[in-house]
Amino acid sequence: MDWPRTWTILSFGYYAVAVVTTLLILRRPRKPQAMLAWILAVLLLPGVGLLLFVMMSEPRRGWHQRRRRRKRKKLRASSALKSDARDEYLATSSAPQDHVGVARLMNLARRLGAYPPTPGNDVIIYHDAEKTFLAIQMAIEAAQSHIHLEYYILQADDTGRAVRDLLIDRAKQGVRCRVLLDYVGCWRLSRRFIKPMRAAGVQVAFALPVIPWRGRWRVNYRNHRKIAIIDGRIGFTGSQNIGDEYLGRLKKFGPWRDTHLKIVGPAVQDLQEVFIEDWHYTTKELLAGDDYYPSSTAAGEHVAQIVPSGPDQVANVMHQLLFAAVAAAGSSISVITPYFSPDEAMILALASASYRGVRVRLIVPSCGDHRVVLWAGRSYYEELTRSGVEIYEHDGAMLHSKVMIVDQAWAMVGSANMDERSFRINFELTTLLYDSNLAGDLHRDFEGLRRQSRTITRQDVANRSFGESILLGLARLASPVL
Repeated sequence: MDWPRTWTILSFGYYAVAVVTTLLILRRPRKPQAMLAWILAVLLLPGVGLLLFVMMSEPRRGWHQRRRRRKRKKLRASSALKSDARDEYLATSSAPQDHVGVARLMNLARRLGAYPPTPGNDVIIYHDAEKTFLAIQMAIEAAQSHIHLEYYILQADDTGRAVRDLLIDRAKQGVRCRVLLDYVGCWRLSRRFIKPMRAAGVQVAFALPVIPWRGRWRVNYRNHRKIAIIDGRIGFTGSQNIGDEYLGRLKKFGPWRDTHLKIVGPAVQDLQEVFIEDWHYTTKELLAGDDYYPSSTAAGEHVAQIVPSGPDQVANVMHQLLFAAVAAAGSSISVITPYFSPDEAMILALASASYRGVRVRLIVPSCGDHRVVLWAGRSYYEELTRSGVEIYEHDGAMLHSKVMIVDQAWAMVGSANMDERSFRINFELTTLLYDSNLAGDLHRDFEGLRRQSRTITRQDVANRSFGESILLGLARLASPVL
């Protein structure tokens, strides 16, 4: 075989494909940084860059958006998915809008596809992972009608087996159990683990599968939501997955910190609708019946608004919402996020808020399971600290909470990070809490974490070594495609 000639032909063929790929990138205008990053990856990383582009780039979303929107419209228009009792309840109730900017934020969220704000909820905030897991366990054990779980990750460890065994027990008692898991998040989950659940009658489905031989190459568009719904009356949502590591039981990560919500009241029906839409999109099964939407009655005094976001929506919902929240702040913004890799617009918004006198504070973990994202976030410290933004790195635990508190008057808790993936690609779920008491609880937790964290000063940023600066620069260059 003439190896030099063969190599020349293969090289020519690859670069021809690379040129075509570059033209495709240019034909889909979006952020220049992301476009440039993909072009460089394809040209400078032969083979690897092209494979990464096929699997991880953000493709054209038109067909995906239209298909999912059509299904959502069909579901919401179906009389089977309407709750007259809830509609009547909302018609006779009103959400307080006494804080400046709250009414506008509620309206913005609605126009972006969120559900209407619902009064009459009882919301409990969990900061301790063990207590969260115990509350979910107890709710599952008490289920009488159905159990709906939707998670990004469920591990086949002691914690995962405990949930599995509970579901098997309830299914044997006649409770309808459905579990929706992300295909990539649960790629290590074996058939051996799932088989006992299915044998007992638990329905298990995997969202957005990656099956190359069926043309499903993309690993993007992950379902990052965390939802548990019991009998249509009790809901859990937030940032905690199911596994030993999320309870701080693995030495590799050490203590683990999440923020989760337990909701009882009308907002649970919105969580239910999110699950039913995701389940229908994945399995084609339409869940209908009064059991899924029991009558809505006031369970407390908290106002909550459920905000689903994802690539099936025209606008980048979380990006718009976070940007608006920062712009609406009058005195303070407190943010906890494990993955901080925003775009220039969000950096500008945070810096601008600080310049106009708003106290902006950010807590991020000092170590994490995605080092490149951590480094990319650190590359923005100079701009932020220069504008007066206070940055703290938490050393005591793996900080996995996703929280924003505005003016100590209202807050948001959910699954979305302050990064490009949550802004544009992942299916996320956020709960807006329009209640000063709940915001106060989250603020006190923030203060406790802040006191245990290390302050990042402008001097710290200035004292970076040459090698560290290069590393952070490379991470920022890659951040648009992370």
